[in-house]
Amino acid sequence: MATPLYSIPGASVGAPADDDGTTPMTGGATAGGPATSGARTVNQVLAETQVLTVIEELEDDLVGLAPVKQRIRDIAALLVIDKLRANLGLAAASGHGQATAPSLHMCFTGNPGTGKTTVALRMAQILHRLGYSRKGHLIAVTRDDLVGQYIGHTAPKTKEVLKKAMGGVLFIDEAYYLYRPENERDYGQEAIEILLQVMENQRDDLVVILAGYKNRMDTFFQSNPGMSSRIAHHIDFPDYAVPELLQIGQRMLGGMHYRFGDGALAVFENYLQRRKAQPHFANARSVRNALDRIRLRQASRLFADGDRELTADDLVTLIPADILASRVFQLPT
Repeated sequence: MATPLYSIPGASVGAPADDDGTTPMTGGATAGGPATSGARTVNQVLAETQVLTVIEELEDDLVGLAPVKQRIRDIAALLVIDKLRANLGLAAASGHGQATAPSLHMCFTGNPGTGKTTVALRMAQILHRLGYSRKGHLIAVTRDDLVGQYIGHTAPKTKEVLKKAMGGVLFIDEAYYLYRPENERDYGQEAIEILLQVMENQRDDLVVILAGYKNRMDTFFQSNPGMSSRIAHHIDFPDYAVPELLQIGQRMLGGMHYRFGDGALAVFENYLQRRKAQPHFANARSVRNALDRIRLRQASRLFADGDRELTADDLVTLIPADILASRVFQLPT
């Protein structure tokens, strides 16, 4: 077989963390080897791979997102059954009679702050534990990491990123920015062509997840049918409802050792209702930003009372005034 036009070598199996910060996950299979060579039941595969642990962590990590979590469970189920089929010699074969891995490239669509990167990380771990990736790491990039600014710059940049991602998952956020037809001197198309080659020829060693707003990703796929044909799984991430955002905020505060004082929870719910109706709302990301500003106001309030001895309760409690000072409450509803 001819050597692919773009062949990106992977890192050695079991290597320590690279300078790019990726760390191989523990468990799973070695390169090219099945994770469960002798399993004959679903429970045997689950026991050997501990993949349910990752799914449970995903359930615990993210509030809501029921349809997304169900799709991840469905994909995990497909991969478990695929392993059982392979163990009985029923794996799908290519035209050359060789077993072929299922296409696992994905597209995550949704607004910012809906958990796409977190789900991609858990997906990388699931693939590793089931033996579909060697390292199980996630490399998250944007257009700037792939596309150069002058002739001859894009190919080396793109191939360097692909080299780091081999054996794991490459997550490309706002992937539609790779294609800019209005700019004749844009080099994004070169990066797309390299990605297409690698996604097809080295899909056994790399899973690519494209992410971004749904309408823009739809336009991107219409303009790049070759990319669309390589995406096996499309998962849409819904916006969070206000009760879910409230739960996310409380989790974040707990992790920072803060809490809402009397009446503050209701005021924060009111804040979320108002903020969600405004432009540029980014779901969990906006919740985190709001909490950072509330903590800033709490700190200023306590700082102004310089002679008072502060208790632990003073230092961890956010009061309604810390929230009501937001400009959100000054805007018309």
